[in-house]
Amino acid sequence: MSSHHQIPSYLTPHETGPWSVYLEQIDRVTPYLGHLSRWVETLKRPKRILIVDVPIERDDGSISHFEGYRVQHNTSRGPGKGGVRFHQDVTLSEVMALSAWMTIKNSAVNVPYGGAKGGVRVDPKTLSRGELMRMTRRYTSEIGIIIGPDKDIPAPDVNTNEQTMAWMMDTYSMNEGRTATGVVTGKPISLGGSLGRREATGRGVFVVGCEAAAKRGLNIAGSKVAVQGFGNVGGIAARLFSDAGAKIVAVQDHGGTIFHSNGLDAHKLLEHVEINGSVAGFAGAEAVIPSEEFWSVDCDILIPAALEQQITEKNAHKIRAKIILEGANGPTTPEADDILSDKGVLVVPDVIANAGGVTVSYFEWVQDFSSYFWSEDEINQRLTRIMKEAFNSVWHVTEDKKVSLRTAAFIIGCSRVLQAREVRGLYP
Repeated sequence: MSSHHQIPSYLTPHETGPWSVYLEQIDRVTPYLGHLSRWVETLKRPKRILIVDVPIERDDGSISHFEGYRVQHNTSRGPGKGGVRFHQDVTLSEVMALSAWMTIKNSAVNVPYGGAKGGVRVDPKTLSRGELMRMTRRYTSEIGIIIGPDKDIPAPDVNTNEQTMAWMMDTYSMNEGRTATGVVTGKPISLGGSLGRREATGRGVFVVGCEAAAKRGLNIAGSKVAVQGFGNVGGIAARLFSDAGAKIVAVQDHGGTIFHSNGLDAHKLLEHVEINGSVAGFAGAEAVIPSEEFWSVDCDILIPAALEQQITEKNAHKIRAKIILEGANGPTTPEADDILSDKGVLVVPDVIANAGGVTVSYFEWVQDFSSYFWSEDEINQRLTRIMKEAFNSVWHVTEDKKVSLRTAAFIIGCSRVLQAREVRGLYP
């Protein structure tokens, strides 16, 4: 069956967006799944979708309603795991796709989780801190029936952070009548958060980037790096590449695109973004360039670390990088993948490149269960080991089957999920 039969009846055709990208990725991997392909439909249908109304009282006494989602895509290998985003463009299709990519990601790096994702369609900048807290708490109460430390464990994502997780953990705990630190990850250290968690995704991008560069014979020192998105992922990755001797030649975010042929000072730029909210107005830039020109910047490594569907058939042919490290989820469309492959660009897919965050989330969850905490050095060592092992097993499949890194990562990820599905069987 081709993927256009798989659009669920609750998605109108124009809403398919990211979900249809994911379905195409599954169709591309199916021929490599052998006898497990009889179970492949499992991957094309989320296990559970909860759509909730999130009403709050505004500071002025009026009532606002927001639409919230929690999608559990697959729990064959363990509890659901995945972030919660607050963004005005959140759609069901997007949350479904993100939950499915979490399934593949958790499986590809071999952490014992299934995939889940959540979101509320809201521009958090339009809410006061009090309104944001009330919305977060109400959303948590509404999805409380399906989340829990051994059921589904949310985490931060776009426009959510440690404070959001603290509110979510407290709300869930109040409803349960006990403190349940393990219900979310990405919490403040004082509430059972893990050292190294905030930097984990960016650090994972860096570790995998070094492995990929080594395979391509590219020396990190002196290499040129361009980064889209300079938040928790892109900013940290840029700083680590910069510390390793790379030059950060271009950075793009919602505020604009800045360029410096000899490299931007990543540490100063992080400080600037912390204060000003974007890269706009950074004094250390040589030039401000039009956003479209970002894709054609002369660089060795390109890191899309913003939102999904950024590299498309419209701009893929302009890219001059040798390696693309997907810091964001789903930044490259299947059509763009084909163009990049023809150009010989090595695309390290999101399900491996940005899996550092969920890996340290797993460490945090384990630490919460045992109430025994590790040092930051231990966490970074364990993260580095897991990321290198995951990358190298994907590389091995790539060489063996002569497929892209994305297809290889999906072969590993899907096979593990479907093996679990097969051996568990169907109940009842």
